[in-house]
Amino acid sequence: MDSFGTDTRFTGSIPELYESHLVPLLFEPYAADLANRVAGRHPSRVLETAAGTGAVTRAMAHALPLNVELVATDLNQPMLDRAAAIGTPRPIKWQQADATRLPFDDASFDVVVCQFGVMFFPDKARAFSEARRVLRNGGVLLFNVWDRIEENDFANTVTATLAGLFPADPPLFMRRTPHGYFDTKLISRDLADAGFSAAPHFETIAARSRATSARVPAVGLCQGTPLRSEIEARSGGGADDATSACATAIAGRFGTGPVDGKIQAHVVIAQR
Repeated sequence: MDSFGTDTRFTGSIPELYESHLVPLLFEPYAADLANRVAGRHPSRVLETAAGTGAVTRAMAHALPLNVELVATDLNQPMLDRAAAIGTPRPIKWQQADATRLPFDDASFDVVVCQFGVMFFPDKARAFSEARRVLRNGGVLLFNVWDRIEENDFANTVTATLAGLFPADPPLFMRRTPHGYFDTKLISRDLADAGFSAAPHFETIAARSRATSARVPAVGLCQGTPLRSEIEARSGGGADDATSACATAIAGRFGTGPVDGKIQAHVVIAQR
């Protein structure tokens, strides 16, 4: 199986479930943090890559003055379509774009921002190089990545449960991709290879992931991410039984009512 091809496939019902389940569960706290960091830079033009369904885009739309131009891009048009359908209180330019081949002029943005997207880039140094190319002198690349899976309770529980269900060929999407790019030394090396000469700044931020029931994170992770394709390839097309097993495991660890788990991520700032 081509893991890159499946790991970046956000199609079908995934954009809807991603937005309804995972954005409030995982992304909103970090979106507010990134938006505030961008606003603190007082930019005039901002590019977002891997915008997904627009969690950071919406946060920036509220945090930045109206005169700041926002361009939000993603490789997956269905994710952008969902983001545009939700909308923002101000104009946003939504554009399909590959972060490793950005269709923008050199030195045309003050900030390039990316929330939990760089882990999906097949050539991270190239994507960082493209970000550096479109940044003006003194501009910053600002992004976050999930820490190791053991620091992220629901993802770790789901991955362990699926390994028990499919021991001969466990679905490892969560460990391989969303939680597979946490090594700060590797990130620093990729940024240096991309031409960022100054050492990046790292900040590790822990937060809480809360939901009304164990089924919310189980559905979000098993059916609202490309993990769904891995499960369906092993279960003959259905993800419901695996989702239910994961919900049971989460409830067993975090309770049968509302659930509360740890999440942790690195924020990275690289200056051009």
